[in-house]
Amino acid sequence: VQVQACGGGLVQAGGSLRLACVASTLRLYHMGWFRQAPGKEREFVSTMSMSPVTAYYADSVKGRFTISRDNAPNTVYLQMNGLRPEDTAIYYCAARNGPIDTSIISRAGAYEYWGQGTELTVSS
Repeated sequence: VQVQACGGGLVQAGGSLRLACVASTLRLYHMGWFRQAPGKEREFVSTMSMSPVTAYYADSVKGRFTISRDNAPNTVYLQMNGLRPEDTAIYYCAARNGPIDTSIISRAGAYEYWGQGTELTVSS
């Protein structure tokens, strides 16, 4: 299974950007995003389960970021609005085959497949 992320770039604070994640298979149950800023650990951003379709967000991005899926079930997007300098990071798409308990949905170790990352820089 291959997972590919794209859409990063340089944005001014307050701006918007949309990331996309495409998987090579239709069987993935969860697809979502993590990010890693320089000198920091990788952290959960958002994920979406496919059946039923449910979105989950980190508190730091609630109300600013929206995860969605295309009609093709192997594609998810992350619409990021109201970007802040602290959102600067490499954003990784992550996916897994089966359902997991929501108590561990934000753990990087729960995801089996990872993309190469796409870099977002938010200037102040």
